Amino acid sequence: MPKLIAALVFVAVLIAAYFAVVLNWNYSTGERAGWLQKLSYKGFVCKTWEGELALVSLPGSSVEKFLFTVRDDAVANKLQAAMGKRVSLHYEEKVGLPTSCFGETRYFITGVSETSEIPLGPGVVVNTPPSESAASAP
Repeated sequence: MPKLIAALVFVAVLIAAYFAVVLNWNYSTGERAGWLQKLSYKGFVCKTWEGELALVSLPGSSVEKFLFTVRDDAVANKLQAAMGKRVSLHYEEKVGLPTSCFGETRYFITGVSETSEIPLGPGVVVNTPPSESAASAP
């Protein structure tokens, strides 16, 4: 009986170590810029923020979508405030998570910033109009 308990404890420690490594190690990190078009809080048991960023490389080209997950409510609040605007998202890509309980995608957003310029090509930039709150400030 003690060998069975020791084996179960050993397996539990291995599983906990695996999750600790997978959640703290990043396969890649980076930035994606585009138009924030969707953010929803969903899941049956494990609720996560899931979003969609429209990436447009050149005017007139087809839109590529970047699907992402947000685990931090403070970042989700910033994303909600920037809905419909052009943003730059900092992400961490995690691989090896066994269930969708951690999120539906491999890309976890850790930071967000609004961008005011739209690059059309090398050296060609279009400024976006200021937001209404910035326009009304003296």
